[in-house]
Amino acid sequence: MHKLPATHSYETTRAQVAGYFDGTATRVWERLTSDAPVSRIRQTVRAGRDGMRSLMLAQLPADLTGARVLDAGCGTGAACEALAARGADVLGIDISPKLVTIAQRRMPAGLPGRVDLRAGDMLASDLGQFDYVVAMDSLIYYTRPDLQQALQALSARAPHVVFTVAPRTPLLQLMWHAGKAFPRADRSPRMVPQDWRRLQVQGLGRVGRISSGFYISECLEVRR
Repeated sequence: MHKLPATHSYETTRAQVAGYFDGTATRVWERLTSDAPVSRIRQTVRAGRDGMRSLMLAQLPADLTGARVLDAGCGTGAACEALAARGADVLGIDISPKLVTIAQRRMPAGLPGRVDLRAGDMLASDLGQFDYVVAMDSLIYYTRPDLQQALQALSARAPHVVFTVAPRTPLLQLMWHAGKAFPRADRSPRMVPQDWRRLQVQGLGRVGRISSGFYISECLEVRR
């Protein structure tokens, strides 16, 4: 697959994230993104993710009939389903084949829009052009230079990109250093806190923040 130029650090981080989601964390995330009972800590993460997804999707039109949308880092497919329910043709891509398999199994039939789920790199150049891109918590592991490059690549293929970063807050950094959000075997690669005001990306704007227990995430957008 032909890919856009990527730095060594981007490639390294992507491999680490893929190994995490296709390794010890697969069952954790399958359960977290379902209705199954979870611990109190994970309940806050689940609630936070649900709130963030709603906030991100609220930035897109209610009627997406005929629109092509990229869900960059689709995970188990919740946003893909919501977008297709609005009539969009959705390409959901994730670096974890195991999460994509879960998404394929969960995707209901008969949605007004269409959903194409694939395992691969969200920056691959052969994915084509889109009307919108959503990237929920899929860019939170990258350094600022890699994040800026990824946003430039995504905004080149869609006039409106909605995404999240991990905000640079004392509480969040303390929790990450303490490593208490998940058992040791289930911890993700370290997220990189970002001050969104320092991102050098044309058309960047802030949407809002979701804070729910151990889940804290900032929603941003790029418009051109």
